[in-house]
Amino acid sequence: MLGRVEKSVEAHSGAVLAGRWNYEGTALVTVGEDGQIKIWSKTGMLRSTLAHQGTPVYSVAWGPDSEKVLYTAGKQLIIKPLQPNAKILQWKAHDGIILKVDWNSVNDLILSAGEDCKYKVWDSYGRPLYSSQPHEHPITSVAWAPDGELFAVGSFHTLRLCDKTGWSYALEKPNTGSIFNIAWSVDGTQIAGACGNGHVVFAHVVEQRWEWKNFQVTLTKRRTMQVRNVLNDAVDLLEFRDRVIKASLNYAHLVVSTSLQCYVFSTKNWNTPLIFDLKEGTVSLILQAERHFLLVDGGGIYLYSYEGRFLSSPKFPGMRTDILNAQTVSLSNDTIAIKDKADEKIIFLFEASTGKPMGDGKFLSHKNEVLEIALDQKGLTNDRKIAFIDKNRDLYITSVKRFGKEEQIIKLGTMVHTLAWSDTCNILCGLQDTRFTVWYYPNTVYVDRDILPKTLYERDASEFSKNPHIVSFVGNQVTIRRADGSLVHISISPYPAILHEYVSSSKWEDAVRLCRFVKEQTMWACLAAMAVANQDMTTAEIAYAAIGEIDKVQYINSIKNLPSKESKMAHILMFSGNIQEAEIVLLQAGLVYQAIQININLYNWERALELAVKYKTHVDTVLAYRQKFLETFGKQETNKRYLQYAEGLQIDWEKIKAKIEMEITKERERSSGSQPTKSTGLKH
Repeated sequence: MLGRVEKSVEAHSGAVLAGRWNYEGTALVTVGEDGQIKIWSKTGMLRSTLAHQGTPVYSVAWGPDSEKVLYTAGKQLIIKPLQPNAKILQWKAHDGIILKVDWNSVNDLILSAGEDCKYKVWDSYGRPLYSSQPHEHPITSVAWAPDGELFAVGSFHTLRLCDKTGWSYALEKPNTGSIFNIAWSVDGTQIAGACGNGHVVFAHVVEQRWEWKNFQVTLTKRRTMQVRNVLNDAVDLLEFRDRVIKASLNYAHLVVSTSLQCYVFSTKNWNTPLIFDLKEGTVSLILQAERHFLLVDGGGIYLYSYEGRFLSSPKFPGMRTDILNAQTVSLSNDTIAIKDKADEKIIFLFEASTGKPMGDGKFLSHKNEVLEIALDQKGLTNDRKIAFIDKNRDLYITSVKRFGKEEQIIKLGTMVHTLAWSDTCNILCGLQDTRFTVWYYPNTVYVDRDILPKTLYERDASEFSKNPHIVSFVGNQVTIRRADGSLVHISISPYPAILHEYVSSSKWEDAVRLCRFVKEQTMWACLAAMAVANQDMTTAEIAYAAIGEIDKVQYINSIKNLPSKESKMAHILMFSGNIQEAEIVLLQAGLVYQAIQININLYNWERALELAVKYKTHVDTVLAYRQKFLETFGKQETNKRYLQYAEGLQIDWEKIKAKIEMEITKERERSSGSQPTKSTGLKH
């Protein structure tokens, strides 16, 4: 790097107004006074002239995948894909000429600044997300921080730092003239501005804040943090050797990355941090779970224990760590989930301890692009769930463990803009359109979807104004940031969390007592679903009775009277809608007649006959029930298989009833211990 001119190219007639390298560093786009947008190879060869217009193009930016280019055209913004004949997106963005644009690869949001003295934030479809108040002077520069959480705005004697949603953190009035261009450092801690008075202005981002329970941590200087315990007003100062780049405070630990090292503090003792060296200095994301934390830098994803031990580094083909953020990576005690950028319908799931793909190595695939993902934090690995929002703003939940059979992806809600799991139990909250919703027991969808609405807490969310965002969900406290940057704290009922605790330690009597004390339908509905999920039908019966679900109480009663534990298990599975699994349980136990009977009861006639023929038993029983069913509705048999087996067969109900009695007796004998040989369970 000698600063030598490698090549000089005659690029535009008139001045070159802007030029940008793509994210891979393989192509350069330039724009000029002649209204041309040109793409060059890194050796300076002209690849293509993307567009030509009559007015000067003042600014240009690459799309996150380097497949599109955003440029200005007077008051309009234009997004043009590199492929010929692809659809061009164009919209009027400002009332004056647009002077600067920027497009962030992490959050996929666009910034624009114009002579109408406003700066604006857009999504990649050209929909407005934020528009500033008019300033005194035209806005001459805007630039995203690399991680997409902040952006800087420059104007005459003005430098502003803003949140990605648009509201302003800080305003400085340096004596610089207009700031024509802003560049961020790779680690996102400082900016440089090119000023109209010939100077370069440098600025550092300080005063960031992190809060958890009774602790508040503030970055007071580039290398100093102040920790305040609000309970006793104790203050600790933390000094670092190098400048602080990223920090995270959660689960009783503060994790700080500087340009060379990582510090892990326990909230119990601020004096003796654990320190280890980093491979690469630019940590772009820190995520914490109860047992460990995750660091993301340009080179990869690394999982460490709070003792500083390296645990794993998950990888998948084509992984780009530079575009990961808190919405596209999620961490729990046993699982790491990462949303793929190449195919946004895919979520990769890894075991935290080894970094290997979960289960049989299959990824999670959804029908639409996924926007945000979140793993639940408590409970057993086998029950781990992931919630995600897709581009239609629908909220889904599914199981993380994936072996062979396709796990159901079930919809929990619509028009959900932001979500968060509680850190103490598996309660999920989200902002839906105009409502703040809490799913006290999201697993209800797997057990009894009918009672899901009864397990929710909802309240009006209009007080949070437009585009609010859930910052955290700690204990029973939810923190929401409104569009103007102010924080709102909501407390939810502490009782569902206590109920989760009782159920996880199988204290069913205490759980029932708690519900009787609280006297709320939501609590009883949650307990009903929890009891069925844990196959405690006595508690389920009490809870269903309390919410007036009489038909379900009767069904549970009938389950209790079944002779064998396999039959009970199968009927509990049927209660939750898992018919295939119920059938498998019965067949594995040699209860073929019972497996046939559940299909008859559900009018799965094809399957009932298939089983009877396969196991060479009760074909006449199936035909008899089918005939009775058709007679009830006055219909004739049209099914070819049934016609084939019914040929020349006389239905003898007495004989069939005797066979059924014999099956039930046999099952009773089995369960009481006098178990017959396996073959008698199959051949009659």
